[in-house]
Amino acid sequence: MLYEKTLVIGASTNPERYSYLAINSLKKHGHEVVAIGRKEGEVNGAKILTGHPSLSDIDTVTLYLNLTHQEEYYDYLLEMKPKRIIFNPGAENFDLMERAGEAGIEVLEACTLVMLSTGQF
Repeated sequence: MLYEKTLVIGASTNPERYSYLAINSLKKHGHEVVAIGRKEGEVNGAKILTGHPSLSDIDTVTLYLNLTHQEEYYDYLLEMKPKRIIFNPGAENFDLMERAGEAGIEVLEACTLVMLSTGQF
């Protein structure tokens, strides 16, 4: 299954952050990337937005936020109705996973970087 437009939540312009590496890898693999972070910026041509911007046609959301910073995105994500949400290591959240699953959204506990490098994305 091919997923085109990916939203990275927890995006950072810091090259040492996994979200930064994920944006670069997603772009390298031909995916359209939208990013949300605490501060505006840009990574490899992908603008980092802040807040809850109006977005459409998001196939995959990949989370790089820990549990305490996810709650403000619950309704936002569920209303967006992505096809799947990837909970990267450190972003596991059973409450949001359950809610997403009940809303018909595929839930994965996985690493976006590993998925991309092994062709499983």
